[in-house]
Amino acid sequence: MSLLIQGATVVATPRGTAALAGPRQGALELFPGAVVRCEGRDIAYVGEPREHDRLFPAPDEVLDARGGTVLPGFVDPHTHLPFAGYREGEFDRRLAGASYAQIAAAGGGIVATVAATRTATFDELLALTLRRLDLQLATGTTTTEAKSGYGLELDAELKQLRVLREAARRHPVEIVATAMPAHEVPPEWRHDPERYVELVVSEIYPAIAAEGLAEQVDVFCERGVFTPDQTRRLLADAGRYRWRIHLHADELCDLGGAGLAAELGAAAAAHLLHASPEGIAAMARRGVVAIVLPGVSFFLRERFAPVRALVGAGVPVAVATDCNPGSSHTESMPAVVALACLGAGLSSEEAIVAATLNAAAALGRADRLGSVETGKQADVVVLDAPSPKHLAYHFGVNLVRHVVKAGRIVLRDGVRT
Repeated sequence: MSLLIQGATVVATPRGTAALAGPRQGALELFPGAVVRCEGRDIAYVGEPREHDRLFPAPDEVLDARGGTVLPGFVDPHTHLPFAGYREGEFDRRLAGASYAQIAAAGGGIVATVAATRTATFDELLALTLRRLDLQLATGTTTTEAKSGYGLELDAELKQLRVLREAARRHPVEIVATAMPAHEVPPEWRHDPERYVELVVSEIYPAIAAEGLAEQVDVFCERGVFTPDQTRRLLADAGRYRWRIHLHADELCDLGGAGLAAELGAAAAAHLLHASPEGIAAMARRGVVAIVLPGVSFFLRERFAPVRALVGAGVPVAVATDCNPGSSHTESMPAVVALACLGAGLSSEEAIVAATLNAAAALGRADRLGSVETGKQADVVVLDAPSPKHLAYHFGVNLVRHVVKAGRIVLRDGVRT
C-alpha cells in the first residue's frame, strides 16, 4: 500500500541516524508545503508536490494534513506503563507539604504500586497497559519504552514483561521492553539488600533473558535504593544478555550516577536533576543520552534537570514522560515537551528533537525512527497547527490530528482506526 500525506503547511524534522547534541540539539529542518510519500512501512519521498507527481503514480490512500504540521512520531524513551493501582492520596499529601521521601518512609511510593501490581492478574494488567498505550497514541507517541520494576520478585517481574510482549502484539504503538527488577529493594528484602541484588543477578535476570522479554536493563542508582557498587554488579551481565543499559541517576542527590552511566557505557541516563559538572562531562565524552523528565519535576514540584548545562557540554538530550502513578502520571509527550521548554529551558526546536530523533537514539532505533526522511520507517504525526512551535506554545490541549505508524494510518481526526 502507498500513502500520500499532503496539504501540510510544513514538514518539520531532524535528520540523521544518530542523536544530535550541542549546537545541533535544535537542528529542526523545515520543508514548507512538502508532501510525504509512504510505500509499505517506509518513507519513499519528502519534498515538493509537483516533483512527487512526476516521480510517483497516484497513491492508494491520501491523508489530508491541510493547514497542519507534519512531525516524526514521538518516541517516549522512559516509562513504567505496566502497573496496577493509583496513588492519588499521595498526590494530596504532597500538596499538603509531604516529600516523596516522607511518603515512601510511611509505606507509600514504589512499594505501594508493587503491592497492587503483584496482586493484579495478567488480564487486568494487560487491560491497564493497553489503555495507557491508547492515551499515548492519541497524543502522538508511536514508539515507547516500558519497564518492569513493580514486581520485584520473579513471577511478578515476568508477568509485567509478558504483558508488554502481549500488548506489543495487540497495539500499534511499538514497545521497547526494559527489565528493571532493581527499581527498589522490596519490603521482604529490606533487612538484606545484598541478598536481593544476588537474587536479581542469579535468578530474575536469567529467567527474563531465557524468554527474550527485554531489550534493555535499568537500575535505580540512588541514595536509599542501590549504591554505585551494587549498580555495577547489577549491570555486569548486561553485555552477555545483549541488553542496552539505562540508568536512573542523580535524581535525589549527586551520587555520581551520571559518571557511572558513562563508565558502564550506558545508552542513556535519566532524571539527572543533581548531576555534577564532572558527570555531565563524562556523559558527553561517552555519548550517553540524557533523558530528562520534566513531568517529574513539575509533578513533585522539584528542580528541573540542568538542560542548558547538558546541551552546553555536548550531551544529547531526550525527553520522556516517565509515565508512572507516583511521580509523573501522564502519557502525553506534548505535555512534557511544553514543560521541557517552560520549566527546564529547552527551545521548542530542541525539545522536538529531544522527543523524536534523540529519544529514538536512546532506544537504539535512530537508524529507522525519529525523523521524516526517505528510507526511515513511516512514523508520522500531523498536528492541527501551522507551525511546530505550537507544540509547546499552544500548551494544555491535544493538537494531534492524525498518526501514521509504519505506513498505516492508526489515528485519523483523533479517532483510532
